[in-house]
Amino acid sequence: MANSTAADRRKYWLYFLISFVIFAVMLVFFNQWFWVAMPFMLTFLVLALGYM
Repeated sequence: MANSTAADRRKYWLYFLISFVIFAVMLVFFNQWFWVAMPFMLTFLVLALGYM
């Protein structure tokens, strides 16, 4: 698999931040459903750090 470019990593950081905000909102207001947003948040974090 090819290494991700800087533009890709910036995009993944943006996606991580958006999904983190959604995760935090769901954790506060819909705490029984917060786990639905968790896979997206963690996947984009791993992609942004360049580990996948």
